[in-house]
Amino acid sequence: MDAVNDPAVETIIVMTSSQVGKTEILLNIIGYHIDYDPAPILVIQPTLEMAKTFSKDRLAPMIRDTPALRDKVKDARSRDSDNTVLHKKFPGGHITIIGANSPSGLASRPIRILLADEVDRYPVSAGTEGDPLTLAEKRTTTFWNRKKVYVSTPTIKGMSRIEAAFLNSSQEEWCLPCPSCGKYQPLTWAQIRFEDATHECSYCGARHGEFEWKSGQGRWIAKEKNIRVRGFHLNELASPWKRWEKIIEEFQEAYKEKERGNIELLKAWVNTTLGETWEEQGDGVETNDLLKRRENYGCEVPEGVLLLTAGIDVQDDRLEVEVVGWGIGKESWGIEYRAIYGDPGQQAVWQQLDEFLNRTWKYADGTAIGIACACIDSGGHFTQQVYDFCKPREHRRIFAIKGQGGAGLPLVGRATRNNRKRVLLFPVGVDTGKELIMSRLKVEEEGPGYCHFPREPEKGYDQAYFDGLTSEKRVLRYYKGRPSFEWVKRPGTRNEPLDCRNYATAALEILNPNLEALAQAPKKDYYKQNAPMTGAPSRRRRILSRGISV
Repeated sequence: MDAVNDPAVETIIVMTSSQVGKTEILLNIIGYHIDYDPAPILVIQPTLEMAKTFSKDRLAPMIRDTPALRDKVKDARSRDSDNTVLHKKFPGGHITIIGANSPSGLASRPIRILLADEVDRYPVSAGTEGDPLTLAEKRTTTFWNRKKVYVSTPTIKGMSRIEAAFLNSSQEEWCLPCPSCGKYQPLTWAQIRFEDATHECSYCGARHGEFEWKSGQGRWIAKEKNIRVRGFHLNELASPWKRWEKIIEEFQEAYKEKERGNIELLKAWVNTTLGETWEEQGDGVETNDLLKRRENYGCEVPEGVLLLTAGIDVQDDRLEVEVVGWGIGKESWGIEYRAIYGDPGQQAVWQQLDEFLNRTWKYADGTAIGIACACIDSGGHFTQQVYDFCKPREHRRIFAIKGQGGAGLPLVGRATRNNRKRVLLFPVGVDTGKELIMSRLKVEEEGPGYCHFPREPEKGYDQAYFDGLTSEKRVLRYYKGRPSFEWVKRPGTRNEPLDCRNYATAALEILNPNLEALAQAPKKDYYKQNAPMTGAPSRRRRILSRGISV
């Protein structure tokens, strides 16, 4: 890529599908500057863990296996070496590797070469310091010959950093000549013909197979004239490692899931295969559609349920709790939703909750099953009461959780005891959970991800429940010029049912059970595995964040 050593080019944007050599571009740039043009280099990965992995699994092997580089960068294990996993020196320069979530790493020494990998996975802010890319770019200002290279697979339209940067660049596409008419054009999905896995020329209409097209001499063709910012887009159709037949097959599988209401596979396919952003169609779910979905169970626990979890939301005058059953593929069944009225500052309401969580529910054949794990929100006005309730019941897998808003957070983070009561506290990415729930509510055919709800009135799944479950919608908003999604509640609705379902889903994540293995076990055996523990633990033990397995 001649743009790397062209002094007129300051910024290079590479927006591609996955597995077409994005990271290899960065590695080759690093090797070039170590050997030919030494300079201080900063490499940014989305997280610190990914930075360490890049250094150990990609950078270190390249240096080790390249004779021209091996003697210029000392082994980090040598006694006289200043090099570490995240910082490597060579004659005339150095490489620093950091995570985009590390404000200290983004605010230190000046650098001339900035290499930013998977920029669409960066947090909106590095701690409280602001946009990580902006912080990093400021470190290049003292160099007249600075170079900034951003590479990434795109994500969501309107949110994608790499798409926004590409649209402000030369917008170059990798083009190949038509084997019939010789006209240059990019390989596009719209021109792929499924029946014979050919690509139709957009000029003459001739259809040719993959190897006929790829045997041509390709070149980059720019849509815009921009000397200082060169942008390149490449999709998986041009990849030497992926056959078109396989790409078509993966699309058809993803489209089948989309027809069932599950868009996640198609979304990932568009991002990682076409290297294009996914345009959200809105995350709202209609209440009436879910009301019509209700079914008569004819028992407390339907046959497909393998274990139960519970989510509890704490309000000023009540506790609200939902029990959810889970089956293969995380197909779910609403089992019971109820409110326990009373002052959470008093013991009586907690006693009622304890009795509820200790009870069992029965299958049609009379077999009973208890709650395998429960999560209680500790973020309201009754934090200490939640701690007091959960602490002696951790052996029953009743855990305190603290919701954390924001995109990109895991559904369940690493648990800590960093609180006055030394209670095991799990952070829960509530926005991630809401996205997951809304995606599952859109699944229209029974099977993986589908959500069942009972019609029986005593189970609590009435109009008010579904109004609450669908009370929030994800919308795109801008803060200080930066786009971000946030969940907005419809006026006049209560969102406790959505929160309870979120916490019950987090409880399943904490358990991380092997649902397929549970399905193969006799019912009496997996009941024993998931039965509530009513007594005190026989010995003191450490509670792990990944609890049960079979």
